Amino acid sequence: MTLHKILKYLALVIGVIGLILLGRIIASGDDAIKASADLQASMLDPYMWISYIILAVVIVMVAIFVIAGLFRGNIKNTLIAIGSFVVIVVVAYVVSDGTAHELKDGTMLSASGDHWVGAGLVTFYILAGIAILTMVFSGIKKLAK
Repeated sequence: MTLHKILKYLALVIGVIGLILLGRIIASGDDAIKASADLQASMLDPYMWISYIILAVVIVMVAIFVIAGLFRGNIKNTLIAIGSFVVIVVVAYVVSDGTAHELKDGTMLSASGDHWVGAGLVTFYILAGIAILTMVFSGIKKLAK
């Protein structure tokens, strides 16, 4: 059996388990879950653990394939891409500013935390802009051919 078939069946099994757990949550109802801590633990904890396990598996698989790809492929292009990303994050950090804010729950967000949140948003905007421009130029290039 190939890796693709194994992963396809594994995704199917995880999806069915997720649907069963989601069905249990929907059948219980929002009000009942909000009212009972025991019901929250019995209904939501398995769903959350499935999510944690899937996240851990995905992170491990990505790390394995990235490291394997580094040794098989062109490390120069990889380092250029990582360096470009770091430059974008640094530019976003320099452009953003940070001031302390009081959050809705009464706690304070430090100026450093606000600075990093702003840098994350600016990084997202820059990368989204690059992605949109890349798609537009790719479409124009296809039309020109």
